[in-house]
Amino acid sequence: MFSWLARIVSACLRPVRRYARMSKGDNLDDVSTVGDALVWGKDLEKHSCGEFSYAVVQANEVIEDHSQVETGSDAVFVGVYDGHGGAEASRFINDHLFLNLMRVAQENGSISEDIIRNAVSATEDGFLTLVRRSYGIKPLIAAMGSCCLVGVIWKGTLYIANLGDSRAVIGSVGRSNKIIAEQLTKEHNASKEEVRRELKSLHPEDSQIVVMKQGTWRIKGIIQVSRSIGDAYLKRPEFSFDPSFPRFHLPEPIRRPVLTAEPSICSRVLRPNDKFIIFASDGLWEHLTNQEAVEIVHTNPRTGIARRLLRAALNEAARKREMRYKDLQKIGKGIRRFFHDDITVVVVYIDHDLRCKNVTVPELSIKGFIDTVGPSNFRNLRGLE
Repeated sequence: MFSWLARIVSACLRPVRRYARMSKGDNLDDVSTVGDALVWGKDLEKHSCGEFSYAVVQANEVIEDHSQVETGSDAVFVGVYDGHGGAEASRFINDHLFLNLMRVAQENGSISEDIIRNAVSATEDGFLTLVRRSYGIKPLIAAMGSCCLVGVIWKGTLYIANLGDSRAVIGSVGRSNKIIAEQLTKEHNASKEEVRRELKSLHPEDSQIVVMKQGTWRIKGIIQVSRSIGDAYLKRPEFSFDPSFPRFHLPEPIRRPVLTAEPSICSRVLRPNDKFIIFASDGLWEHLTNQEAVEIVHTNPRTGIARRLLRAALNEAARKREMRYKDLQKIGKGIRRFFHDDITVVVVYIDHDLRCKNVTVPELSIKGFIDTVGPSNFRNLRGLE
């Protein structure tokens, strides 16, 4: 019944079959992250209704952020996956979520909030299956999880899905040509009072469901985010840790899931005054407000704009430690984590005059890999057939 719709969805979302590799050569002198070996990205690329830019800085010894941008003839997919406890969960999402979305969309002949929710659920199920297979030889995989921020622009409608505390912010022009920031995502972090209330109402029998530890609200005294993909030990009792893993050991096994993989999802028809969307892991928002970020994007050239946002955040991170960014650049990965987190930034510009027109998207599309192992070691992925 929906075969013709399925073909349309497939055609719109199918990415081109070659993927660009990011390298240190992508650095832009006048944005000046030059000299920071832990920064890479792409300064400007086209998509079906505009352009996009992205940048990443590594702080951990092994980067835990993974991310991707998929472009099609009438659609854009953005994914930012901020891992914790290791990179396996964020890498798994990077490899499977978009494919799951394509499969579910083709089966249903459409893109909708429910379709995206189903794709996220399938990705969670897939990762928990991997955990189950690997747990005997690699038990710590049960403690690996990831936040998940997804944006899909399809035929003029923007869909946003979020698990955890990454953030999407749209910049819209208001009166007097002033740029206005609007946060599109709801953050699932125990630092938010509403999240603590929600957890306490869901677990009234558990006085330790949220506790203050070392000045930070944490769920079961361990983790800040209340929604994620992975973190199997807080969702399934069979993956609980014994005392030989003190960091993740719970005094009493969980009786039911403490965390959930249910995303917050919203959608909106893009309006002429909507100019761009910033997708970023929480590391950016620790140092920049929503309004500061959109003003940087609005008042500067497009080329290298994601780097410029990253540079602003890193300048602020250095300032908080009474340093200069120049000094921060001398600090290597691993130690760098004491100063800031891994940070991923994607800026997607919306050019409304390009919508419904045939836009030539470059043959080289970006399969993200604004992530994996650094700027010189990216791998190609197979395009959808």
